[in-house]
Amino acid sequence: MTTLLTINVTNRQPQTQEFYFFQQPTVFSGGSWAYSNSLYSQALGNYDQTGSLLTVQVGTQTFAAIQQAHGMPQVGQVSGYASATRAIDLASSSGGTNDATTAIVGPLGLAAPTFAPGVQPGAFRITTPVYAPPEIYNIGSSVQVNGWTVLSSFVVANPATITDCQPVLKFYVQTGTYIPGSVVNFTQSSVNAAVCDFTGGHSVINVTLNADGTWTVQIVQ
Repeated sequence: MTTLLTINVTNRQPQTQEFYFFQQPTVFSGGSWAYSNSLYSQALGNYDQTGSLLTVQVGTQTFAAIQQAHGMPQVGQVSGYASATRAIDLASSSGGTNDATTAIVGPLGLAAPTFAPGVQPGAFRITTPVYAPPEIYNIGSSVQVNGWTVLSSFVVANPATITDCQPVLKFYVQTGTYIPGSVVNFTQSSVNAAVCDFTGGHSVINVTLNADGTWTVQIVQ
């Protein structure tokens, strides 16, 4: 069963603030440039005035993903349009997991996952087929956020290539507006953001934007 990771946000600033959420980029084999998408964005009023909290829940189930794009990723722009996802296992040191899938581009899809030897523990594998430019596809990992599946981190795929993807259960909260599915400049956005690190097995983290603009992050459980 999928575990839900919960981030509760409180706004102590006097004015309403926009918040957006994004994930630590997946580690991809081959050193390809990894992109991050916004996962969720929402306005939140001052807690003392409204009593409102913003709760974001992310499922721990990993999804392999392929997305068709009109062009190379651009910060602030939606990363692509048509997409397909498949629930997939992460490789285990003991083997036996369904940790590899093959992308299909006509029609767009992903084959049912199977076991592949040699995948690094904690990663999954996507094999891309042969296709010709100017077709552009993004491949990577998706997560379910508040019930919706969103491409979280990706690379621009190359034809006839094997790519291993190792997701990281670390999420960021930042002020501003990025619609879900749009490309975030991770290097800039992560500066002074609230870091919600679930890699230690935690499931609930509370985040407060304080009146002075600093963050307080509290692990609840």
